[in-house]
Amino acid sequence: MNKKRKLRKIEKFYILLLILIALLVIFILFARFSWYASVPAYAQSYSHEKNENTVQNEINDIKQDDYNIFEIINNNSKNIKKEEILKEEEDLEFTTVYKNNNKLPKGTIQVVQEGRDGKQETITKKFYEGDILVNEVINSNILIASVNKVVEIGTAGFSSDYKVKVGEKLFVTSNTLAVRLMPDKDSNKIITLSKNEEVKLLEIANDWYKIKYKNYEGYVQKDCVTYINPNVDISKYSSQKSKEELLASLSKNMSLNKPSGLSIEQFKKVLSGINQDKNKIFESNAEYFFYAEKQYKINGVFVAAVAIHESNWATSKIALNKKNLFGYGANDNNPYANAKTFSSYSEGIDLVSRVLVKYYINAPGTNIYDGEIANGKYYNGSTLSDVNKRYASDKNWNSGVYKWMSYLYNRL
Repeated sequence: MNKKRKLRKIEKFYILLLILIALLVIFILFARFSWYASVPAYAQSYSHEKNENTVQNEINDIKQDDYNIFEIINNNSKNIKKEEILKEEEDLEFTTVYKNNNKLPKGTIQVVQEGRDGKQETITKKFYEGDILVNEVINSNILIASVNKVVEIGTAGFSSDYKVKVGEKLFVTSNTLAVRLMPDKDSNKIITLSKNEEVKLLEIANDWYKIKYKNYEGYVQKDCVTYINPNVDISKYSSQKSKEELLASLSKNMSLNKPSGLSIEQFKKVLSGINQDKNKIFESNAEYFFYAEKQYKINGVFVAAVAIHESNWATSKIALNKKNLFGYGANDNNPYANAKTFSSYSEGIDLVSRVLVKYYINAPGTNIYDGEIANGKYYNGSTLSDVNKRYASDKNWNSGVYKWMSYLYNRL
């Protein structure tokens, strides 16, 4: 009986063990099924084999997603707003004021106050959307104020082309004239002379005269002294080149840093009685192209032709409202607002002539006027086509200007 009981107990134990094992298996299968159901489809894909089409489709989906991301980044980068600030220090050109003097021969020029350039800082703020410039703001701060040049021009009924000689007496025309150690406006000052002081000419050095005053010897700018004694009437007549001589020099390849040679009377002749000059602006300012030529070593007919071309015979809004015949200071962003306003047409003629001489038609380092040296920042040569390269974006600008130069020369 004991053995039978033992056998029954063992049988019960194994039956119970088998039941437990069966329950454990069921539990494990159930748990695995639940976990698998909760795992995302993309994770399940790595635990099962896929056919080739399924794999390729998913790769294409990933590539498409990457492309969309890069496209979004690219589009957003294009819309990024940027600012750029540029600072530049540049010369502040002085203004020349002209005054008539009927005691001087016609066409004579005397400086009674030397001009001096100032300095200004130009701050340009540019606004971009991506790589596209959408706005530009320009502000200028004056660092050193310029000093006006004051010039007396002869309006007497006679003209003179008298040329001074070494050893002659000269008279100071400037109210205050610095005598310098060397022929350079930045050279040390030896002494300051007053108007009408008498000096002796020792040497001619381009735009400078070496003079002697009492026991002092030094250099003065030649336009600040004259052979004309302020206490004596004088009249010597100048020779005037013929029309044939002047036309012989006309060429599209002529050097613009050479004077035309026209007299003041000839400038008035070629710029008078023209129908296109509706408001007679060129006619009433003809002599200022002559004065610019005499002072700055530039072809005055060229300057007049530029003014005609740019202002359409002074009929443009900038010419009429701002007395600016050249569009000086205007830019493509806002031409009218940025164009400089002059108090007279003569101011603009004088200033633009100096700018052309200083920056465009003379090589860097060239002696130009009043002891100045050419900057040559935009110099490519001294002909019309050379100036066109940096002065105007219109490639036919030189042809338009030459057309008016030829027109004026042929009116002699």
